[in-house]
Amino acid sequence: MAEITIAGVMRAGAYSPNHIGNDAAIFNVVAEHLRKRGCIVNVYSEEQLIAGKVTENIIVNMCREQKSIALLQQLEDEGKIVINSGYGIENCTRERMTRILIGSNIPYPESLMVNTNEGIKDALEKAGFTQCWIKRGDFHAMHKEDVSFVRHPEEAQELLQEYFLRGIPRAVINKHLVGDLVKFYGVQGTPFFFWFYPFDLGHSKYGHEAINGKSQGIEFDVENMRQICQNASEVLDVKIYGGDCIVSPEGDIRIIDFNDWPSFAPCRIEAAPHIAKCILNTIKERK
Repeated sequence: MAEITIAGVMRAGAYSPNHIGNDAAIFNVVAEHLRKRGCIVNVYSEEQLIAGKVTENIIVNMCREQKSIALLQQLEDEGKIVINSGYGIENCTRERMTRILIGSNIPYPESLMVNTNEGIKDALEKAGFTQCWIKRGDFHAMHKEDVSFVRHPEEAQELLQEYFLRGIPRAVINKHLVGDLVKFYGVQGTPFFFWFYPFDLGHSKYGHEAINGKSQGIEFDVENMRQICQNASEVLDVKIYGGDCIVSPEGDIRIIDFNDWPSFAPCRIEAAPHIAKCILNTIKERK
């Protein structure tokens, strides 16, 4: 496979809050696996991608910058192989993700999608939302405040006003789900699927895991979770993925977050060969 030359575009640090080292680590390990399989992997930054330095026909990336995503979509339209797809990365922004998952009957919390300059207390009370999560709807989270837990409609209204003042035009409001918080990682088209309780292992990006707290060990069907996550990856068009689920006291599973190419921090070594295989299989299919 010496003829396969790949551009590897790393994630800009601003989009790896508290995980810059972990994001770089999984990317570098995957690149090494591809090189061992005979590929040439040239590594670039998002800034170099935007500057037009990437000329390879195969682009493996962890991009999150808006300009990067638009450029990846353009390159994809021109026939280049892009993994994860620029369209898939955009699909993981909150409002698009919410619409796609709900529209595809993927188990997901009851949600409202709103303008940040509107009054929402009546709508929340009518929908039966008391405790809920407010998340910026227009793009990926960059700061802790882009995903916020609120305890009543009045607090939700105040937070939405803060979003408006920060220049965030749209927000998604998810009803808070009670149960065990489970983090998952998967690779489309492979048997790889890894899950764990993030709070119990001290794994955190913003500290929100403390809201649901220590897991109760509620029994659930792991194969059902894997299938739900796999279905989500397909409808969102994201091959290398991760996210979070809530397992209810009854064992029901709902996705509450889904991310394009996360850090795979607790399972990096195990995941890397499967990610490399997914990339090579995608290249073979396209060629």
